[in-house]
Amino acid sequence: MAVAPLSQQEIKGRLAELPGWSLDGDRITRTYRLGSHFAAAAMVVHIAQVQEELDHHSDLTLGYHSVSLSVNTHSVGGAVTELDFRLARRVADLAPGHGAS
Repeated sequence: MAVAPLSQQEIKGRLAELPGWSLDGDRITRTYRLGSHFAAAAMVVHIAQVQEELDHHSDLTLGYHSVSLSVNTHSVGGAVTELDFRLARRVADLAPGHGAS
């Protein structure tokens, strides 16, 4: 499936539907806080599974009680695309099950 970069207006509109996510340069980003390092590690594994299903991967960082994502689409020169928002939505949907805020 061919993807195209989203306009700044499209990005802003989609971010409004994803609380906590923001635009940082040419990427959408989010940091989740969790109750323990183990909970954060479990969430990383769950996100990795989703990324494999979507065949779209973020930069994913495991912290002490946190998980951070930074995502854009390399195949279109590192721009933000609909693929990035599909991944962000899936992560936003799974986060509460891990106790993430």
